[in-house]
Amino acid sequence: MLQKYLEELKKVKLLSPEEEKELWIREAEGDGTAHRILISAYQPLVFKTAVRFHMPEETTMELIQEGTVGLLEAAESYDHTKGVAFSLYAVHRIRGRMCDFLNREFSRDDLSLDREMAEGWRLTEILSASQPLPEEVAERRAVSDRVSRAVERLPQKEKQVLQGIFLENRTPSDLAADIHVTPSHIYRLEKQGVRRIRGMLSRFMSEFRK
Repeated sequence: MLQKYLEELKKVKLLSPEEEKELWIREAEGDGTAHRILISAYQPLVFKTAVRFHMPEETTMELIQEGTVGLLEAAESYDHTKGVAFSLYAVHRIRGRMCDFLNREFSRDDLSLDREMAEGWRLTEILSASQPLPEEVAERRAVSDRVSRAVERLPQKEKQVLQGIFLENRTPSDLAADIHVTPSHIYRLEKQGVRRIRGMLSRFMSEFRK
């Protein structure tokens, strides 16, 4: 699978500054083709970030998937008029997604609560201090409930894509085969779904923070 991905990377066209600027302008106007070209052009950045973790091939592919989600999120919020290079803007989101994935996958398996750390303390000693307060639990449940309701209101394909990627850890290729679209269209559906959810939650979150 990694070899196939590398073969696809070889086909990626390097964009000139002028070409990239024009594509960001078109992308901001909702041009799906420009969006796909930009996401494809920055796949090498995702790959370079993933291989720095020196993980086995299967995990590297999962990191690439997570990094691609981070890339999409960065593209969603990027403002080309600010004069910041997208590579610098996106790499933090890409790396953050990968680190979050590794923390979820390995922290519980690799760390024993009773294992003594280098500083002489055990994780069990601070467990009680790290538990969320009741009001924090209530807040999280309120946000989670609102997000769930927003997802239910999405068009069927966008709902299926977001549930597949974020809840079932499925790859864009698998989802594309299920709903008979291309992987690039999966990324587009994900972006549209995230945008709709943000719109539905914007008023709730502004009131929630008051």
